[in-house]
Amino acid sequence: MTLNKLLIIILIILFDVQLSNAQVASWELGVHAGGAGYLGDLNQNNPLKISGFNGGAYVKRNFNQYLGVRLNYTYGQIQGKDSQSSNEQFRERNLAFKTSLNEFSALIDFNFFDFKLGGGTRRFTPYLFMGAGALLFKPTAQYDGNTYRLDRLNTEGQENAYSNVVVTIPYGVGLRYNYKNAWSVFTEIGYRTPLTDYIDDVSGTYPVNPVIVGSSSNPINLTDPSINQIGKSGMQRGDFRKRDTYLFVSVGISFTFVSSKCYSF
Repeated sequence: MTLNKLLIIILIILFDVQLSNAQVASWELGVHAGGAGYLGDLNQNNPLKISGFNGGAYVKRNFNQYLGVRLNYTYGQIQGKDSQSSNEQFRERNLAFKTSLNEFSALIDFNFFDFKLGGGTRRFTPYLFMGAGALLFKPTAQYDGNTYRLDRLNTEGQENAYSNVVVTIPYGVGLRYNYKNAWSVFTEIGYRTPLTDYIDDVSGTYPVNPVIVGSSSNPINLTDPSINQIGKSGMQRGDFRKRDTYLFVSVGISFTFVSSKCYSF
């Protein structure tokens, strides 16, 4: 699904909500925290591997017992190390990264059941969410006590540094339970597809001129940190997928300000 199609779907849903003039509307505030993971060039096969943490907050407008829209901010960290891989070729490649993630997103939540705090009768509901957002990411590598911003170094010989602010597409599932009056607890897992393959600073091939940092007595090849310098110019450095993926697994708590007034724009 392209971004344009996703935005059209969001606008159609919001327009349908706007036409409803007899719904119970409410505002909701929530916080959440948990683990963060990544699927990409340094973790190609395990979509549930957790390598860091996440935490965030949101404000949400519930239009009825089924539908709500939230503005969400999440901070997270992910990392990957070839040295810890079970694959011998990856261990020999010896790449590593640690990336901070700042995500701002607008999400549509859809409850499967007639959830109480939206005007329904059920205290428990599974839900789906999807939306669009912006991601600011900063991949780094650490050697000899020094931290290097990989997105500024063109480690694959790019003519221009890639942007570290990109569009991201969140989607996922969750469970929500109203346990006391306006208070609810929830847990969710959400994957994100950012429009970049450089979350881990690895995407294409080894360049002609590698990036060397450090002192002359102890140079560090950030392009090819393998012991035997296996990376030859034009040789594949990452996998062939066009985009990386990251995920947030969270638990949280929310408070809902319930209004009995009908909502209209």
